[in-house]
Amino acid sequence: MHISHDEDSNLKRLLSFSVSAIKSSCGEFNINGTTDIDNRAKELVFERTRYAYNDAVEYFDDNFLSDILSLGLDMEFAKDDTTTTTTTIGGV
Repeated sequence: MHISHDEDSNLKRLLSFSVSAIKSSCGEFNINGTTDIDNRAKELVFERTRYAYNDAVEYFDDNFLSDILSLGLDMEFAKDDTTTTTTTIGGV
């Protein structure tokens, strides 16, 4: 991307839209986090923003479908692991 200071607000807007889109598709993550899930989600945010910046966002889902599905499943499995652990500890 050719970035200048004039485009800061547009890039912030596109990044915000992309964070919302990835959270909607995959689940909650911390954009500033350092876990594997957070890093993979952040990468998808950047890729989606790149597509949006180049007016090609309609191709993003098809091109990154396996990454989106994989991340969403890993997020669900992570939630299940946390719930199972909490339930087991709470039941003891």
